[in-house]
Amino acid sequence: MSEISLTASMRSNLLSLQNTQSLMDQTQERLSTGKKVNSAIDNPSSYYTAQSLNNRASDLSALLDSMGQAIQTIQAADEGIEAISDFASQAKAVAQSAADSTDAEERASYMEQFNNILKQIDGIAKDSGYKGVNLLDGGTLTVKFNEKGDSKLEITGKPADTTGLELDDAAGWGLSATGQSKLEALNTAKNATVGVGADYDDQEAKNAAIAAAQQAYDAQLELDIKAGATKIEESITAVDAAISTLRNWASEFGNNYSIVQSRESFTENLINVLTEGADKLTLADMNEESANMLALQTRQQLAINSLSLASQAAQSVLQLF
Repeated sequence: MSEISLTASMRSNLLSLQNTQSLMDQTQERLSTGKKVNSAIDNPSSYYTAQSLNNRASDLSALLDSMGQAIQTIQAADEGIEAISDFASQAKAVAQSAADSTDAEERASYMEQFNNILKQIDGIAKDSGYKGVNLLDGGTLTVKFNEKGDSKLEITGKPADTTGLELDDAAGWGLSATGQSKLEALNTAKNATVGVGADYDDQEAKNAAIAAAQQAYDAQLELDIKAGATKIEESITAVDAAISTLRNWASEFGNNYSIVQSRESFTENLINVLTEGADKLTLADMNEESANMLALQTRQQLAINSLSLASQAAQSVLQLF
């Protein structure tokens, strides 16, 4: 091209066309990407600042996912505490029913129900974990709120099984071993035979033995009922203490839940702020770019027309031949 000589007007129009095309290419890129800064070449300061803001937003998004999982872990523990509290209340109701009864056999049945409920409490405490973290089985949870990890919340788990709640299996609600042996002696006396070579020689002797056995059993039964009432009261007291402990733990977990939820909301808003800040540095005004494209197309057309006129002036020399 260096061997071809152009007139000054043609060269000026050609340069104008080249500049216009360059601007059109730039505007077209902005319209297609929606950004006015697509690389460091466009605006180094805005590009790297926006990249830094987007990187931090990305890091916080990862932490946001972690916070969401932490909330689920706390919720799992809270659900466990609620279920354990329900079972503890049920155990208390069973113990109170046993306290209202004076039948040793009935009390023994209540005692078995009570102990079965305690087994369910142990099962719930064991099954209240989420993704390997069980806050009701001595587990701990660390929730990080910033990229450096120096802003965080440590949540210490609680031993919500019967051992941790100091709930022992019920015992001694019904007949004692002594009472059981005296009951067996009474039944033996009642089932004894009368006659020559039998347990008793006559009915009067059998009746006397039955009366003595009945008296011994009744006396022991009275003692066992009183002792059982004490044992039942101890179980009720232990359950009341466990329920109070569970309520305190529920309040503590609820407070931790609120903290993590508030930080999650704050992080979501901060991510939006960072993203919007980056967008303000890089996003293009589509209305403005569309108007620019229309103006450049008009300028291009005018430049082509001007170049055509300039070439016609150069062609006028042909009229000499």
